Amino acid sequence: MQAAIGLAGLLLLSYAAQAVAQYLLLHMVPRIRERMDVRWARVVWHDQVLRRLARVVPSLVIQAGIGAVPHLDPVAFAVIRNLAVALTVLQLVRTLNALLDAVLLEQAPGGAPTGTRSIKSYVQLGKLALTLVGAIVIVAALIDRSPLILLSGLGAMSAVLMLVFKDTILSFTAGVQLSSNDMLRVGDWIEMPQVGADGDVVDIALHTVKVQNWDKTITTIPTWRLMSESYRNWRGMSESGGRRIKRTLRLDAATVRFLGDEDINRLSRITLLAPYLAQKREAVHATNAALGEDAAAPANRRRLTNLGTFRAYVQAYLRAHPGIHQGMTLMVRTLEPTAEGVPLELYCFTATTAWVQYEAIQGDIFDHLIAVLPEFDLRMYQSPTGGDIRAGLQRAAMQ
Repeated sequence: MQAAIGLAGLLLLSYAAQAVAQYLLLHMVPRIRERMDVRWARVVWHDQVLRRLARVVPSLVIQAGIGAVPHLDPVAFAVIRNLAVALTVLQLVRTLNALLDAVLLEQAPGGAPTGTRSIKSYVQLGKLALTLVGAIVIVAALIDRSPLILLSGLGAMSAVLMLVFKDTILSFTAGVQLSSNDMLRVGDWIEMPQVGADGDVVDIALHTVKVQNWDKTITTIPTWRLMSESYRNWRGMSESGGRRIKRTLRLDAATVRFLGDEDINRLSRITLLAPYLAQKREAVHATNAALGEDAAAPANRRRLTNLGTFRAYVQAYLRAHPGIHQGMTLMVRTLEPTAEGVPLELYCFTATTAWVQYEAIQGDIFDHLIAVLPEFDLRMYQSPTGGDIRAGLQRAAMQ
């Protein structure tokens, strides 16, 4: 009866001590934390850390007071003490896990921030290591043996442990390499077609990397695959301030011709072309004058073409366009003619990286260029449609 009363009193005392400790930790410490307003205080004295720290008190009180319980059986004494030690270790592990969560939260308030390296994988690895060590110490306390005995037995199971934690080891190694080489950050836009990923990185954890695709689906990629396989990271484009336009206009080769004096006079009225045509007119005149009598043959004379003039117009148009980044590569070139016409390629960068604005600028440019082609007597190449064939047959029937 005395032993039962003593155990009941000890149990009540332990929970009373927990209530006092929880009141002090959750009501007084936060006030000190707010006055200090320093980073380490927000981490170490986080509410969740303090709440779990208060739960360590009951088991400590039981360990300290179990020896004062009168007429307690030695076996019961050993069992209760070992349970109290195991409970203390469990609550300490939970407290340290809460501390790691507070570190992660302080590094990334409300989630991992865009453009910074995530420490979530390191936090998860630390929690895993704490859990393993805590489990070994708890088992050792329950069987009343030294933890070193269990660790010596685990050495013989190293091969099994390596097999069980293979993915964890691979993922941790890959995470360290990704972080140390700054290869991946939360907020990066990546493309990995082999796993169907094309979107923003929203989470980097120990085992997985989550990518939110543009259709709002989530693709989960094992971390180690980002080191063993290739992927495209668009961070450089986002940081550069410009997004590339690389698109071609396919022109009908049959419409390419030399320009006459009337054509040059007509095109000189275009403001963007006036300086170019004035310079070219002088250069062509000087070259042809130097030929002398040989200038009588048309093939010997230097002449302007409508395609070359249109290429100069496109170059000047892009130089004057407010949506084009003038500090990056800007080029208009003619590619090798094919069965689908003469490709005229535009290679430039917009002054914004935002997707919607980029598409709007690109669309406006090509709308204008396609509409202005008749001014240069050029025509887009287009495969014949059913309507073209019917019109041709109708004309042939009328003839």
